[in-house]
Amino acid sequence: MSDTAILADDLRKTFKDVVAVDHISLAVPRGSVLGLLGVNGAGKTTMVRMLTTVLKPTSGKGLVNGFDIMHQQQAVRRSIGLAGQYAAVDENLTGRENLVLVGRLNHQAKAVARTRAAELLDQFRLTDAADRPVRTYSGGMRRRLDLGAALVTHPPILFLDEPTTGLDPSSRLDLWGVIEGLVSDGTTVLLTTQYLEEADRLADNIVVIDGGLVVAEGTAKQLKSRLGDTVIEFEFHSPADAAHAAEVLGSVTSAGTIVRVVMSEGPETLRQALDRLAAAALVPGHVALREPTLDDVFLTLTGSNSGDPS
Repeated sequence: MSDTAILADDLRKTFKDVVAVDHISLAVPRGSVLGLLGVNGAGKTTMVRMLTTVLKPTSGKGLVNGFDIMHQQQAVRRSIGLAGQYAAVDENLTGRENLVLVGRLNHQAKAVARTRAAELLDQFRLTDAADRPVRTYSGGMRRRLDLGAALVTHPPILFLDEPTTGLDPSSRLDLWGVIEGLVSDGTTVLLTTQYLEEADRLADNIVVIDGGLVVAEGTAKQLKSRLGDTVIEFEFHSPADAAHAAEVLGSVTSAGTIVRVVMSEGPETLRQALDRLAAAALVPGHVALREPTLDDVFLTLTGSNSGDPS
């Protein structure tokens, strides 16, 4: 069996005149996590839908667990679990009934399905709520149940499409712990996310896409190193002042009232930036020096472009 669990080779998807994914290639080793990072509309969900056989590629090739996504779709589906951006569970059934139903739909014997449901309810800390209707669950509980449903058949490969969207910080941390546990047990994960901290913590490798194209790839450390050692962060009193400052300084990233400049020339970068701001009668309310983060990489690579359909 190949050491590569997921392989995309020159995948492309168009919707009439719109190019959603434009010749993307990537490889995910077994037992690792690939973070697919991008703004809304970058093409992340379209990639997941092609690799999970929900969408047919316009061109290119994809292999999942060694099976061709175009010609061996049933084998691909038997190899994977899929959890999307929104919990896909039946609110009128209990947590236990949802998991048993998934097992039965996957041709598990009733006793096997019930045993597996009990295992997953325990794994995801849902045993106390197992026999309550899902409509009474919190958002975090629903998301954990949805992830449990994706694991009913013990799939070796898991696709998570923005799994923590809308969760509070505590629920997000809980789900991260669950994902880390799955990977430590050998599961391969392809994770799409807009949360930089999520990619930084979970992903062994990160692919940044924008407008359907790969714009960067590497570990979090490698991507951060592209921006140099230090970032200057100027905070202004209004978004309008920040936008004006970004225009004055050039080649910077901005978000709200914050403008960031990479210290490519050491302290001289700071002196030049302050001189330009003073000449434009712009006075920052706060100035800080810090190490670059994945947020800096993301903003530098993608800007504010909302891209094509996701």
